[in-house]
Amino acid sequence: MSKLQIEIDSGSGFCFGVTTAIKKAEEELSSHPSPIKGICNPRTLYCLGDIVHNGVECERLRQMGLITINHEEMARLHDAKVLLRAHGEPPETYELARRNNIEIIDATCPVVLKLQKRIRDNYELRMTNDDDTLNHHSELGIQNYQIVIFGKKGHAEVLGLVGQTQGTAIVIENFDEVKKLDFSHDIYLYSQTTKSLDEFHRIIDYIQTHISPNATFRSFDTICRSVANRMTGISEFASHHDLILFVSGRKSSNGKVLFNECLRVNSNSHLIEGPDEIDPQWLKDIETVGICGATSTPKWLMEQCRDRINSLTPKNICTSSE
Repeated sequence: MSKLQIEIDSGSGFCFGVTTAIKKAEEELSSHPSPIKGICNPRTLYCLGDIVHNGVECERLRQMGLITINHEEMARLHDAKVLLRAHGEPPETYELARRNNIEIIDATCPVVLKLQKRIRDNYELRMTNDDDTLNHHSELGIQNYQIVIFGKKGHAEVLGLVGQTQGTAIVIENFDEVKKLDFSHDIYLYSQTTKSLDEFHRIIDYIQTHISPNATFRSFDTICRSVANRMTGISEFASHHDLILFVSGRKSSNGKVLFNECLRVNSNSHLIEGPDEIDPQWLKDIETVGICGATSTPKWLMEQCRDRINSLTPKNICTSSE
């Protein structure tokens, strides 16, 4: 018999944007305790959407007093305080806050803010050029060029990006959807910050091959390196262990990308949201377990998974060095 070795990936855990958003929430909740349940208080802290795509962390903050709301619920708020998470929001959300006297605690990731500005500036430039010969909102003016975003339809960040173009940007979720673009017109390609860098480059190559010689194509590498740089590290980490437990909320976009990389390298990889999902059968006849996670996965949750394995190992499973 050999002792089961467990390693937590040092490169996994919250990215800068998520860390900042959670810190802002914790600071606000600590300085202003939550009111009696059911009674609205201007000091109550609301969060527009899940602060992070991790149910366990969201529950921890809920117990501290953070109240998660959607856009419809925010529209009914007045004289309140709302935190905007790292994913960012479209201009309409800020306008709503102004009308309803809502104080915004803006935790939008700086990388996302920069991307929003680049798309907004591009859109406004294109529309200004159209104004020379066309009505500002003419259908022809919009069709003369395409602002394309490689991202997940309906994702909070992508909605914020599309909002910078008054809803005119085209969203493609994967390489196969690039074929629906009009290659006879200009294309300006951006990416959601947490998408796969390799797939983004495949899309670029395809457009470059098919774009009309009379059209302009420009691509902007807007993928966050805190995610992209983890691909190599997590690939190497996954190759060094018999079993990989990837801890992530199932709604996390970057979690899906990183887990798929683990699975590509190590077929014995499992996506779990927490320690309760660990199957003791996975631990039979293995010597090493690697625990890693998404940019939305807290370190303490990965540590709980390690502790769960330790509690299972002596009593319920056998490990062999054969």
